[in-house]
Amino acid sequence: MSFEVPGKILEEHTVRNNRLGLVAFGDMRRPIFLDLVPDAHVGDYVRVHVGFATERVSAEEAQHEYEALQISGHLQTMEADMQAEESSPPTTRRQKRP
Repeated sequence: MSFEVPGKILEEHTVRNNRLGLVAFGDMRRPIFLDLVPDAHVGDYVRVHVGFATERVSAEEAQHEYEALQISGHLQTMEADMQAEESSPPTTRRQKRP
């Protein structure tokens, strides 16, 4: 199952022609692609799906959705997944043999 999580844009940067934002999800912060929502900027709330902001939402709507995710237990699952991701070693590409 996948779902969208509301977050607040804290910072905005351009990297290799992509708009990236540092987005807060409660106490967690993640870099998110903002290219799909050109009218979203620092201070705005956006829905995020697999690393991409998909649309702007009001602060009230974001708060309501965040609380619903917390009540349903999905927020705790997401936090655990993010913590596991941070603590796992980075993957490396296999070198091709000549």
